[in-house]
Formats: sequence, C-alpha cells, structure tokens
Amino acid sequence: MKTLVSALLLAVSSLTMAQEPQAAKTEWVLFDGKDLKDWETVDMGGSGEVSVEGGQLIINQGESLSGVVYKKVEELPLTNYEITLQAKRLQGVDFFCGLTFPVGDLKRNATLICGGWGGSVTGISSIDGMDAANNATGTYQRYDDDKWYSFRLRVTPENLSVWVDDKQVVDQDIKDRKVSLREGPIELYAPLSLTTYNTTAAIKNVRMKTLPVK
Repeated sequence: MKTLVSALLLAVSSLTMAQEPQAAKTEWVLFDGKDLKDWETVDMGGSGEVSVEGGQLIINQGESLSGVVYKKVEELPLTNYEITLQAKRLQGVDFFCGLTFPVGDLKRNATLICGGWGGSVTGISSIDGMDAANNATGTYQRYDDDKWYSFRLRVTPENLSVWVDDKQVVDQDIKDRKVSLREGPIELYAPLSLTTYNTTAAIKNVRMKTLPVK
C-alpha cells in the first residue's frame, strides 16, 4: 500500500512540475573552453587556424581576418544584453578582439574592435557609416602582448556601451543613428562572431546575459 501511495505522489509531483512554466534562460556560456561545437570557422582564404588549447580559444594569425561565428544565435537575445570575455594578443599589430554582435535585429550588426589600426584603436564599427577609427566611439588604448584584458559590451535599444577592464570606453547613443558593419569581409562573420586581423589572440570566458528591461 505504501508503495502504491508513494508512486501516486511521485506521479502527481511530476505532473505538477511539468505544468509549471519554466523560467526563461537569462545567461549563456558561449564558449566553454572545451571545444568549438557551437562555433563555425570562416575561412576567407588565408585565414588563420582556430583551435582550443588549455581552455582558450586560439585564433591564429592569418593574412587578414580570421575567426569563428556562433551557430546558435537564434537562441540568444538581440537587445538588452551584455557579453563579457577576456582576450590577449599573442602576436601581431592589429585588433586581437573583434566582437561582431546583433543590435536589435539579426540583420543589424556592428563590431567592437579592440586594438585595431596599428594596435590601439578601440571602438564600434560602424556608426553612421564611419568605422571605429573615424567615429566618436574610437579611443586609443594601450594593450601589452600576452596580457589578459576583460571586455564588457552592453547593448540596449538606445545605447551601446563598452568597458575595458573597469574603464568605460564607449557610451554611444544609437537612437536615430545608423548602426552597421563595415563594408567588406567582416560581413561574412555576422551576426555574432569573434575575429582577429593579421593577429594571433587567445580568448576565454565568453558569456552573455540578459539585462532587466527598464
């Protein structure tokens, strides 16, 4: 009798749990340090090899752009989110962290460039058709080789913000502004990707979370 009662209670409990609404996911580990199963390599011809070594995503130096595109972007938010990661330049003199991301729509994208144009320019490409070296988001930051830097990108319907370590370097109003990718090869890496330009880099701890809607 006790066995029957226990079985009935278990069945009722399971049914109740199945009927309860599941909480929406709010955080994602985009790169777990184990493999590239959620990423796809884009080889433009002359692109550097991408691998996983010691829990790090290694993008090797190519002739121009090298990197990977995230394959499950349809599961992620398109606005009101933050992406955080750590990256370091191992070799080269151009950007060691190019984070292409959606801005409210899968067809509306931009790229956070860290260390471009000779190794220091950091900003968003593009705002009103101007890349990071020529718009108000662009600043010069010092990046030492083989040193980890933390990056945080925040996307809302009205603003793009970026922090390098604890320093905010971008605070860009995007209401009524044109936000787009720079014309050229980077368009092959939309809507969400990690890239380098003629540079070898290591990247780790790539995460995303939703933001409370105000």
